[in-house]
Amino acid sequence: MTSSRLRVGFVPEHFSTPIHFAKKHYGLDAELIPFPSGTGHMITALRAGEIDVGIGLTEGWVAGLGKAQEAGDKDGGYRLIGTYVETPLCWAISTGAERPEIRTVDSLQGGKIGVSRIGSGSYVMGYVLAEERGWLVPTAGVGSDKEQAAPYSDIVVLNTFENLRKAVNSGEADFFMWEHFTSKQYYDKGEIRKIGEIYTPWSSWKIVASTRLIQGDGNPDAAVENLLEKLDQGIKHFNENKEEAVKYISTELDYSEEDAREWLKTVRFPERTRGVDAKVVIQTVETLCTAGVLKINSSVDASSMIAKQR
Repeated sequence: MTSSRLRVGFVPEHFSTPIHFAKKHYGLDAELIPFPSGTGHMITALRAGEIDVGIGLTEGWVAGLGKAQEAGDKDGGYRLIGTYVETPLCWAISTGAERPEIRTVDSLQGGKIGVSRIGSGSYVMGYVLAEERGWLVPTAGVGSDKEQAAPYSDIVVLNTFENLRKAVNSGEADFFMWEHFTSKQYYDKGEIRKIGEIYTPWSSWKIVASTRLIQGDGNPDAAVENLLEKLDQGIKHFNENKEEAVKYISTELDYSEEDAREWLKTVRFPERTRGVDAKVVIQTVETLCTAGVLKINSSVDASSMIAKQR
């Protein structure tokens, strides 16, 4: 239980616009803490007690809990409590502007992948890409538990989007993956070059709460329920005031008006954030197992990752 204001971690990108509206127009009384380095950093902060709630990428949250379960940690630090974005995320695959040796996605096999953190969405999607491209070659064992060869020669942890962009130009990394519209302005400037894209096979954003805020009956604390109601109001305002959303995104979040309008055509937020489709979590676990992020036939339990539904 908590008696103080909730500390809410979020990624300060265009997807955060309904959160801004919830605070500006509907009295969301929470401390909003930006995590530009993404979901992996929020997992660390949740487990350290630095934030109470996180709004981040589905694959990052599920991978974090799956890894914890594999290590024998049944708590994991947080539970999935809500859905923030229903549409898939388009991950752009980027390399340096002057990397003539890198022309196609297939040329990335065996290269150096830049990620924000181990366990982050940028890390997880690297393995989803490898699985999709057939780069996960079995090396030992038999049956469904056989080990797979590493698809990349190195995983370079770079923490921030800025560092990722610098690394593919310096040669420290060969490529990285980040959300398309956040990357696009840097293509337009000629700083980095797009060589491909990949979509998540699931709804892209989930809301989690620290297990300290999950009550004995499995339901989140009343303060968390109130937060979700405020987010619902922010989403409704977003859906009904697209011009205000475009203005905010293009003036406060460093996106062009054109890109903001294009993004609006691609995204769908839920009318009600409370609740998580268990099928989505199961599918994510299965994909992460296939991609080698989680172990096949391990003790990972998708249903236990979700707080009690209403």
